[in-house]
Amino acid sequence: MNTKFLKSIAQTKKDEQHIPPIAGFIFTILLIGTIKIALLLDVTNASDLFIGAVVLAMTGVATYFLFAIKVASQWEKVVVLRFGKFNGLKGPGIFWLIPIVDTAVMWIDHRVTVTSFSAEKTLTKDTVPVDVDAVLFWVVWDAEKAALEVTDYQSAISWAAQTALREIIGQMTLADILVGRAKMDEELQKIIDERTIPWGVTVQSVEIRDVVIPQVLEDAMSRQAQAERERQARVILGESEKQIAASFSEASQAYINNPTALHLRAMNMLFEGLKEKGALVIVPSSAVDTMNLGGLSGMVSLAQNNLPKNDK
Repeated sequence: MNTKFLKSIAQTKKDEQHIPPIAGFIFTILLIGTIKIALLLDVTNASDLFIGAVVLAMTGVATYFLFAIKVASQWEKVVVLRFGKFNGLKGPGIFWLIPIVDTAVMWIDHRVTVTSFSAEKTLTKDTVPVDVDAVLFWVVWDAEKAALEVTDYQSAISWAAQTALREIIGQMTLADILVGRAKMDEELQKIIDERTIPWGVTVQSVEIRDVVIPQVLEDAMSRQAQAERERQARVILGESEKQIAASFSEASQAYINNPTALHLRAMNMLFEGLKEKGALVIVPSSAVDTMNLGGLSGMVSLAQNNLPKNDK
């Protein structure tokens, strides 16, 4: 047999009874008192019928206290039916029930409850299958409606949230889902809240935890993003080349009517290239003819050969 199922049934029965420690304590005290009274009556030679009646009455009183006294926690409301009809809400704190007549059918928690839900393999507006996981934060504001208007409000909230999530996914494209989670959360909260208000439940917030897309589509999107970045890099490189060309064009204007400045620049370029030991400078032939670099390089070589040996 399924032990987990049996444990869940036992736990449910225990929660439905809600026998508080004070009720068990009074029941135990009354039983002990009943035993002492029975022994005392037996010593006094009382009839067995009388002793039995007293024991039965005391046991009935003890049992009454055991099932009549109830204690609800600060965050709980108890729905009480009397002969099957709604009698009222009890708690928090200690309260009394009339055994057999009154029944505590539901103990409702008024704290904020967290429910996780998901939509698997749901098609978006652009026919892309996605898996979406979300979390719902809700609270019961009317215990009477939660008990009387719906069979199991917790399961109903979970199913309502899941169907609302599927509806929202079907109305949005994949791009909107990936970048517009805040808007999606607001729409979900509005839809779920409209469905749960008649049950006495209000939705505080909805948060999308994860959106999973097919691996093939994820790889394609990755390649698309990489191609887009490469395109941007090439555009930036082209813009840089244009700026460099414009800078060289402006610089050339300064040398057109000033050959002395051009020769000085050529000498500086040769100096920068030859000051490192073993450096090799390659100069185009057109630059040699235009800037007279042949004569300049010969002068530099001659000067280096005539240097004292100590300076080398």
